Amino acid sequence: MASKSLIQREKKRKKLEQKYHLIRRSSKKEISKVHLVSDQWEIHGKLQSPPRNSAPTRLHRRCFLTGRARANYRDFGLSGHILREMVHACLLPGATRSSW
Repeated sequence: MASKSLIQREKKRKKLEQKYHLIRRSSKKEISKVHLVSDQWEIHGKLQSPPRNSAPTRLHRRCFLTGRARANYRDFGLSGHILREMVHACLLPGATRSSW
């Protein structure tokens, strides 16, 4: 299980990303519309003004149950070993279990 501080940090980043989403999107549209390089640099400076943790690339997908940041399946929102355990316990309908 991931430590609680990492999970809380990820929640904080998600809130920041949602807060600054519109500012980021509007300034990116402005950059594409402007043709002068000096104006583009000015808008690029505005794009860098929000906090770094508000960037969407800093977000990680985490397991719904354990908070694990690696080996996550998008469809289920679970990490690989939890997904395997749930399939073996017949908790996920439609998923077939494999044994090797």
